[in-house]
Amino acid sequence: MSASSPDPLVILHLGLGSFHRAHQAVYLQDLIDSGDTSWVLAGGNTRPDMADVIAALRAQSGAYTVETVTPDGVRRYQRIAAIKTIVPYDSNLAGLIDIGADGTTRIISFTVTEAGYYLDAKNQLDLSFAELAADIDAARNGRAGSTIYAAIGAILRERMRRGGGPVTLLNCDNLRHNGERFRAGLLQFIDLADDRKLKRWVEANTTTPNAMVDRITPRPAPDVRERVNAATGWDDAVPVMAESFTQWVIEDNFCNGRPAWEKVGVEMVASVAPYEEAKIRILNASHSCIAWAGTLVGYEFIHEGTRDARIRRFAYDYVTDDVLPCLQPSPIDLERYRDVVLARFANEALRDTNPRVAMDGFSKIPGFIAPTVRERLENGASITSVAMLPAFFLTFLQRWHRDQLPTAYQDQAMDPAIAHAICESPDPVRAFCSDTMLWGRTAADERLVSAVRTATDRVEEFLRTAAPP
Repeated sequence: MSASSPDPLVILHLGLGSFHRAHQAVYLQDLIDSGDTSWVLAGGNTRPDMADVIAALRAQSGAYTVETVTPDGVRRYQRIAAIKTIVPYDSNLAGLIDIGADGTTRIISFTVTEAGYYLDAKNQLDLSFAELAADIDAARNGRAGSTIYAAIGAILRERMRRGGGPVTLLNCDNLRHNGERFRAGLLQFIDLADDRKLKRWVEANTTTPNAMVDRITPRPAPDVRERVNAATGWDDAVPVMAESFTQWVIEDNFCNGRPAWEKVGVEMVASVAPYEEAKIRILNASHSCIAWAGTLVGYEFIHEGTRDARIRRFAYDYVTDDVLPCLQPSPIDLERYRDVVLARFANEALRDTNPRVAMDGFSKIPGFIAPTVRERLENGASITSVAMLPAFFLTFLQRWHRDQLPTAYQDQAMDPAIAHAICESPDPVRAFCSDTMLWGRTAADERLVSAVRTATDRVEEFLRTAAPP
């Protein structure tokens, strides 16, 4: 769209994790390889994590390798050089603010995981999170912070001051209506920081298109570096790996230009809703189901659980019995999508771990699973199959409570005191099903309690009869 521009325009990305480098950066590299060099990426983190990765990327001038692998084990290697600027972390976010405020930056994109938005069931900021409350206080006093709202707010405040012009804010996380929800959270954050001038500017000078992203990207194991070296001759310190499948669907609502992504396979649409619902409910929820169930059995990897006929059946029945009726009619062949998703999960070459997928259950229950429960109950339908997913998570949570998980559990949205209280309750199922953060208006519904209680009994029976790996 800006191919005639003599100087490249910039997309600033916040969150240089494996997913961004195996997904959004690859699409831009494909566009560059096609001859369109009108856009480049800059990126950095808003938290002091991944210091070794950031340092290695800087040493390699932002270049790295993506290894992709098909379900049949066919590997391909692509060198990515689309990220032209790697911004080192500093607590004031000065480097990110400087790039984001510049007029050549037309898009600010971000990946912070589902739990990084701090939104409750009513789409309101949950100020019980200490870091969010601290960032609001910092913003009132003109300081930066680590949450996505604080970082974007600081960038936009400086952009407004410099007259940097309109900018699109592009959410790349698995969050339903992700652009709309981020915008709602950002405007609430600015309100709470009492910055009326910035709020007016944001309302007039930004758009926040909804988007759906999809590519399984496990944490790269050490042998990825060895394979990259053998295949390419480059000792890449920070390669990433991913499945061969990739998808990106974006609502075409950009206020100051965008790359011609449609030339490299991005689906630019008027509404992302049906794609988003299918992906979140079929892929993301099933992924979590297999990770929780697989961990309980003793599996280390996602493909092991997917190839376990009983675990695969739990995921298959959940989609078939309860999700497909909720999503019809759809422009997507949902039954085929279900089967493709399960085939992708069975890809042994990915070595995708259960701990990576099992994390953040306290945001995944309300985001991925509760909507199907709610819609089925509202239609007077059974929730027998979908109830297995929260039952697996509750059993998983009780193992965490007793310190019986094989690895540390990470959950940015979980209040450990509340989680322990659920597990210590005389009736953990009722306590779990009564949590409004998890279930919203469905919390304490007797039909939910009954279904999860029955499902928990099924989980216990499954675990009693499951063969050890």
